[in-house]
Amino acid sequence: MDKQKKLDHVFLNMAKEVSTLSYCVRAKVGSLIVKNGNVISFGYNGTPYGSDNCCEEVQYMDVDAPMWLDQAIIEKKWPFEDIKGRYALVSKSEVLHAESNAILKAASMGFSTTGATIYSTLSPCKDCAKLILQAGIVRVMYLELFKRDFGSVEFLKQFIKVEKHDLQ
Repeated sequence: MDKQKKLDHVFLNMAKEVSTLSYCVRAKVGSLIVKNGNVISFGYNGTPYGSDNCCEEVQYMDVDAPMWLDQAIIEKKWPFEDIKGRYALVSKSEVLHAESNAILKAASMGFSTTGATIYSTLSPCKDCAKLILQAGIVRVMYLELFKRDFGSVEFLKQFIKVEKHDLQ
């Protein structure tokens, strides 16, 4: 394994560790920004400073849900159940993604991200992809594809290097 692959492996493991700081229940995501071999910032998904640390809200299955829905579909869409009924955990609109938190932290500390690499446990969403480009980041390494990717990886690949990495 060459030196860059070893470093990628180490930094992605660090991003995984950073993700454990998240209070989110559905998905804990961590990101690390590295420039010239040095970590200049990190971030994880969560709520803005000063707000509670709850990232999701409970959304109960509508009592008027179509009765024709297959039980497997119901359990997938509303995977949890309590005395009030079946429910899903839905991200609050104010939750910040790990990538944006890392970029904002670097900016607030006066660190330039131009020419940097961002390591993340998930591929960026479209909004984070735009922030990554505007921040001058030239390389993205991620572990898993964001399930609602909607083409953000392909969008980024038009401009910068983007790679999925396997930690094994």
